Amino acid sequence: MDMAMLAPTETALVEGIDAAAMLAQVEAWCAINTGTRNLDGLARQAALLADAFAALPGDVRLVPAGPVEAIATDGRAVQIEHGAHMVLSVRPDAPRRYLLTGHMDTVYPADHPFQTLTWLDGETLGGPGTADMKGGIAVILAALTAFERSPQAATAGYDVLINSDEETGSLASAPLIAELARGKAAALTYEPSALPDGALAGARGGSGNYSAIVTGRSAHAGRNPQDGRNALVAAADLALGLKALSGDGLAINPARIDGGSANNVVPDHAVLRFNIRPRSAEDAARFAAAIQPLLREVELAHEVSIHLHGGISRPPKPLTAEAEKLFDLVRRCGAALGQSIRWQSSGGVCDGNNIAALGVPVVDTMGVRGGAIHSPAEYMIVPSLAERAALSALVLHRLSGGE
Repeated sequence: MDMAMLAPTETALVEGIDAAAMLAQVEAWCAINTGTRNLDGLARQAALLADAFAALPGDVRLVPAGPVEAIATDGRAVQIEHGAHMVLSVRPDAPRRYLLTGHMDTVYPADHPFQTLTWLDGETLGGPGTADMKGGIAVILAALTAFERSPQAATAGYDVLINSDEETGSLASAPLIAELARGKAAALTYEPSALPDGALAGARGGSGNYSAIVTGRSAHAGRNPQDGRNALVAAADLALGLKALSGDGLAINPARIDGGSANNVVPDHAVLRFNIRPRSAEDAARFAAAIQPLLREVELAHEVSIHLHGGISRPPKPLTAEAEKLFDLVRRCGAALGQSIRWQSSGGVCDGNNIAALGVPVVDTMGVRGGAIHSPAEYMIVPSLAERAALSALVLHRLSGGE
């Protein structure tokens, strides 16, 4: 790491980052399965994180997650439980405060075959959650430990949130994100870099998940099919109508239809699940204006009723002037550390969308370099642990008035 462009206080700030300790943390944390629905694994992980973050000068608490309503395959609303979220608060009365966020859950359930760590080469560690994002959690802890050595730290405070449900949309933690983001000068989120070269995600589109519950009328498929109202066919027609709305900044993906019955029964029930990706607030508004007329059209055509459940959980995240200033600070800090930092738009979403929607400037890919996330090929570039911790420590130092 080239630190020739750092002031002496900044050099002292980052020289003490312990890369070996960071790697040991990642290896220990990735040995625990923390699929979003694995409540036992998440409880074990949360306890370890609470112990680790207790080394910082603040109060650590585990916040129980409220249940989230979801639609079962039969159309009933059911409550889904989630793991507790970890929150650290340091200097809550400081005049300038930041929010740092990460998530402990992964996309790999307890019965997924991808459960172990493998060294792919001398600098690349493969395994579940290495990049997304237990490596990022290690970066948060090391960066804050380094920042506490800064003479500027005494005048700044921060909250850290490690939630348990990011991979399923943060529906259980969204109120907590909003509470913690309120009044913050800036936020950093530790998703892995957008590309293995360390590029950051800039503007992001939004995301919403929906379930359309279609209720028809059953009948015998041979004796009196004319008396039935086929919910499955209506759901398929709705899927085609939704796909036709895609384009010009709005992508809609009909993903699954649940329902049906025996072959000799006209099905009276179906649930269509779909995702929307609006590029901007205007695209989201266009969907909102179009969906009810489309539902009504399908209802009339098939003589069924349709109830729509869900909504946009990740608002679009434009690159505002305030966010550009924060990105530029990150770029300049990277240059001072010999790291080349750039950014690009991304179609993915994360908690950075939620934070930006509250008016807080955020850079949401401050985690490790790596790739192939959400797949059994996921990997982390190990030297990036210390690199990104140094980057965050310097960003926090300069955000707080350091030079």
